Amino acid sequence: MDHTDKRNRLDEAPFRYRVNKDHTVFIDYYGKQVKILNGRNAVQFLNKMKAAENEKASQLVMAKVTGNFKRGNERVGDEK
Repeated sequence: MDHTDKRNRLDEAPFRYRVNKDHTVFIDYYGKQVKILNGRNAVQFLNKMKAAENEKASQLVMAKVTGNFKRGNERVGDEK
């Protein structure tokens, strides 16, 4: 896991997730919703999150699930 986050962006913990009462998972990136998981995908995601060793591993799981966050051109919007 030492080469997966070369610029240490996951140390900032940009990802968060929420679980709805009907077990739908919402993944946010800097407060903006970027992915919705339900059904089997949500169950698999929650199992991976339980198995994550630490916060950085959890962030990596969320980054992989959301996909398309590997180019380095992601911008953080105006934070108010």
